[in-house]
Amino acid sequence: MTQLFNEKGHMLAATVVSVLPLKVTQVKNKENDGYDALQLAAFPKKKNAGKAIAGHLKASGVESGNFEKISEVRLEDATDKKVGDTIDVSIFAEGDKVEISGISKGKGFQGVVKRHGFHGGPRTHGNAHAEREPGSISGGLRTHVPKNMRMAGRMGGDRITVKNLYILKVFPETNEIVISGAIPGRRGTFIEIRAI
Repeated sequence: MTQLFNEKGHMLAATVVSVLPLKVTQVKNKENDGYDALQLAAFPKKKNAGKAIAGHLKASGVESGNFEKISEVRLEDATDKKVGDTIDVSIFAEGDKVEISGISKGKGFQGVVKRHGFHGGPRTHGNAHAEREPGSISGGLRTHVPKNMRMAGRMGGDRITVKNLYILKVFPETNEIVISGAIPGRRGTFIEIRAI
């Protein structure tokens, strides 16, 4: 993350995102597949692909033998793209409104205060060791813990979507864009950027 100043002199929190070119490896349509979508591949790898992936890419006519990430994006109409096309940073423009999805940072096993915002117990009046404990979890369902009870457990590592972001800058020479605000995940996380 970084910060930028707009023309009025206001400071804006921003995130720099690397947008490497994507290869179209398959075009799906309603007639053959029941829905419209593009299959996109990113990050070519030198290591050989498995036979299933290699065969699929060869049939698609994509020259590179292996990709680190292959995913599918549903579209209302995917007919304007064909197999082998490249999608790069040029599809973005300053001021475009976007939403971003990605996997949030994993935070490990956390207690109820951090995970759910519980206030914990009092510090005094006989409380010796229960400042951050959850307290009673009610009678339950015949000695069972009810489903969705807010308790300690693994936190983070969820798919998060952040809406109402917009593009501040586009740098075609370095394949980078600057997006307003924070986005989910750590450095190196794969994210999906969708126009609104």
